[in-house]
Amino acid sequence: MAAEQSEDFYAILGVPRSATADDVKKAYRKLARKHHPDLNPGNKQAEERFKQISRAHDVLSDPEQRKLYDEFGSVGLHAGFDAARARKYAGAADFGDSGGRGGFGRYARFEDIFGEIFGEPSQPGGPARGRDLESEIAIAMLDAIRGLATTIDLQPAEACATCAGSGQQRGAGASTCPECGGRGQVRTGHGPIAMLRTCPRCAGAGQIGMAACAACSGRGQTLRNERLAVRIPAGVDDGSRVRVAGKGGAGLAGGPPGDLFLVVRIKPHPLLERRGHDLYLEVPVTVREAALGATITVPTPDGELRVKVPPGSQSGRQLRLRGHGVPVLGSGGRGDLYLRLMVQVPPAEQAERVQAALDAIEGAYQSKPRAELRF
Repeated sequence: MAAEQSEDFYAILGVPRSATADDVKKAYRKLARKHHPDLNPGNKQAEERFKQISRAHDVLSDPEQRKLYDEFGSVGLHAGFDAARARKYAGAADFGDSGGRGGFGRYARFEDIFGEIFGEPSQPGGPARGRDLESEIAIAMLDAIRGLATTIDLQPAEACATCAGSGQQRGAGASTCPECGGRGQVRTGHGPIAMLRTCPRCAGAGQIGMAACAACSGRGQTLRNERLAVRIPAGVDDGSRVRVAGKGGAGLAGGPPGDLFLVVRIKPHPLLERRGHDLYLEVPVTVREAALGATITVPTPDGELRVKVPPGSQSGRQLRLRGHGVPVLGSGGRGDLYLRLMVQVPPAEQAERVQAALDAIEGAYQSKPRAELRF
């Protein structure tokens, strides 16, 4: 075991020798999340690294063992530590031994390591938060810009009130489930990982030999119709998720419900184009308006505005209206609205009527428009 004797547990966890117990715990959790075998399937290097991290944590998290390690160093690993470790872990639950599948030795449960990521570990038979649900809602572009108050029809599932979500009717003849020992949950997982899931034999009831609940036909859930008022905030983009708290899946055993997330899908507008928080609108103008300038009325998401067209405007010229674009969520700011002027000539059937005027306009050009158009 020469390799193990040379290990520096402080270096493995990346903490100084003066590290507190909390420092050791935080370093272990951070490294365990990165190198855990379940997050690196087939990666032998990560597997070996996780073994080292677990050994270092076992020693440095135990005051007695850490004291021996600090005093005697790695030489005392097998002499002093093993005896103390054997006494400490005698009769303790083991989620994988050194000779079993995976060969990781004893280490913290999956729930303990990853509690910071996935929330508190479930307790057998205890309340559990309901699942978050997701649904799409299609709205017009102007509603996405201005914000929208609307209603949606839901048919959420909730735990059956008659059987408390078990799907079974308690009564005479019922007995404790031998699969879970009445806890309603069993441990499962691969290798050393131990996770909790609903017992497949009793469906979480903890008892067997019970008839199916008549109210929910054994499903454990019932559906109800609900009309829900929701508000889509001004400035949402396509794909934005709007959270409706408490309207997700029903909780189990008295647990809180999950949340509903509405995924916004924005319908295209026939005139407006959106690019981020800016809007673009093509505005037709006459030859006279473009040549001599004019004040015209244009629509915006906030209502009509009077806009000045500068004299001599060419087709395609852009005018910028600051602050008339899409609201920026959470900031109070807004994008801009860009007007693209498009010069409209009279239709062909009016050519004879405007012939003289067109001839006069033609003579007003100081140079040929395509004089510089060459390769």
